[in-house]
Amino acid sequence: MPVIETQMLIRKPVKEVFNAFIEPKVTTKFWCSRSTGKLEQGKSVKWTWDKYLVETDVTVLSIVENKLIQIVWGEPKTTVDFIFEKISEHETYLKIRNYDIPFQGSELIAFIMNNTGGFTTVLDALKAYLEYGLELNLVNDKFPPFKQ
Repeated sequence: MPVIETQMLIRKPVKEVFNAFIEPKVTTKFWCSRSTGKLEQGKSVKWTWDKYLVETDVTVLSIVENKLIQIVWGEPKTTVDFIFEKISEHETYLKIRNYDIPFQGSELIAFIMNNTGGFTTVLDALKAYLEYGLELNLVNDKFPPFKQ
């Protein structure tokens, strides 16, 4: 069973990195354009990317405070784990694992390439936002159309 994994050291406390995914007012600074609410175990929210006219339902399977957020999302649905490891008081190692991928062959390869790149972009944008307060618009700038 294939698993996509990306990771990044974020030089912020684990609670701050964890909350960046829980709280929509932060998540929308580095990832999606809009969210219908805070991530809570057993609940679903809708994330929207306005530029791409895309939205997806996100169902939260599990939350372990400052350690794990596990969601199911997308079409077809796949599972994503956000794994938070406290390295020090001011450093967090974040892994994103995407699995339960229902594709084979060239569809699987395309999915792996797209999601690996996408989650890497999310980590890069998160790092810039949390460490330096910069909204780099990396997710918006990843694919055309680009504004003139």
